[in-house]
Amino acid sequence: RMSFLFGGRSNKTFKPKKNIPEGTHQYDLMKHAAVTLGSGNLRQAVMLPEGEDLNEWVAVNTVDFFNQINMLYGTITEFCIEETCPVMSAGPKYEYHWADGQTVKKPIKCSAPKYIDYLMSWVQDQLDDENLFPSKIGVPFPKNFLSIAKTILKRLFRVYAHIYHQHFKEVVQLSEEAHLNTSFKHFIYFVQEFNLIERRELAPLQELIDKLTSKDR
Repeated sequence: RMSFLFGGRSNKTFKPKKNIPEGTHQYDLMKHAAVTLGSGNLRQAVMLPEGEDLNEWVAVNTVDFFNQINMLYGTITEFCIEETCPVMSAGPKYEYHWADGQTVKKPIKCSAPKYIDYLMSWVQDQLDDENLFPSKIGVPFPKNFLSIAKTILKRLFRVYAHIYHQHFKEVVQLSEEAHLNTSFKHFIYFVQEFNLIERRELAPLQELIDKLTSKDR
C-alpha cells in the first residue's frame, strides 16, 4: 500500500473515511449515537442502548472515533512533520515506538508523522477486515473482538495525546479546540464506560481527563 502521508500532505484528510453501509443495523446504531450525542449528554450518549449487542456498539463507535481522529489530525498534518516531531511523543515523559505484532515485531523509533501513518493505516486494515469487523447482518464478531477493539482504541488515544501535547497551540490558532475537546471527551467517556483502556495508558492526559470529566460527575 502506498503511504498516504507523503503523496499529498497538504490535502486535508489523510485517510479515506470509513463508511458504515446504509441499511445495516450498524448504520441505525450510528444514527442513534449521533442523536444522543446531539442532546449534549455525553455520559448518556456512550451507554449501550437497550437490547443491543456490546460488540456491535463498540465496533460502530470505534469506526466513528477513527474518522474523528483522522479529521482532527488532518487539520494539523502540515505542522506535524519530521523536523518538528522527530519522535512520536506525548510530552517529555512519554515516547511511543511502533510495532504492530505482524509486520513490525520489534518496536521501531520513528517520527510522529510516520508513526501516525503506520498507526492509522494499521487501524484501517483492521476496520476493513470483515472477519474482525463484520458489516454483514448475522455475521458474528470474533470471540476476541473486545481485545482487538481495546488495542485499536489504546493506539488511537496516542494520536489525541500527541495532538494535545505537541500541537495544541496550532489547534487553538485554527479554532479547533472546542471540537478536539468534545471529541476527546466523548472518547474518554466511551472507554471509561466499557473499561477499554487501562489507566496507565491514559497517564499522558490524566490531568486533562480529570478536568474535562469532573464537571459531569
